[in-house]
Amino acid sequence: MTVHETWQQLADHALVPVVVLDDPAAALPLGQALVDGGLPVAEVTLRTPEALAGIRELAGYGGLLVGAGTVLTPQQVDLAVEAGARYVVSPGLSRAVVERCQAIGVPVLPGAVTATEVQAAVELGLEAVKFFPAATSGGPAAVSALAAPFAGMRFVPTGGIDAGNVADYLALPAVLAVGGSWMVPRAAIRAGDFARVRELTSQAVAATRGR
Repeated sequence: MTVHETWQQLADHALVPVVVLDDPAAALPLGQALVDGGLPVAEVTLRTPEALAGIRELAGYGGLLVGAGTVLTPQQVDLAVEAGARYVVSPGLSRAVVERCQAIGVPVLPGAVTATEVQAAVELGLEAVKFFPAATSGGPAAVSALAAPFAGMRFVPTGGIDAGNVADYLALPAVLAVGGSWMVPRAAIRAGDFARVRELTSQAVAATRGR
């Protein structure tokens, strides 16, 4: 799958569940809950010791587009891809991370919230960036302002987004998709309450249908 095809798949789903996994045993039931809820996407953040094992489990679940989030170094790029991640997400713009992803042909979505950072992403040949943290960096108004001078860039706002404001972001033509954790609450995953995850996911999908 090409970089463009990966981003198109995210755009088709409009939402990217940002997952924190504390136990890899929760990965498969989580994947089932996401699929059953109509959202076969997961960005597993490398914030826990079990994240890579969780990515490995989810990557083996058919039909899921699995990415690795909070990737900070080229070494983490290699580990995430080895585990089965099909795209990489960083909180900021690291040239080393971007270039490592490009060298091995893995789509990368670095964080960028200023014109300088977005321009740096353009110079690196990127077509999409993660707008993070979205809520504290100006929200939809900031995304709209940045989209004006960077007409070819697409944004994936993440951070402080929930069911109450997701529509404001998805209404912007420059927004590729929106990342969030409200449909995959860490407490519900820890408790094994995957019925709750499925319900929240279904509600999120229904709310964004026809964006």
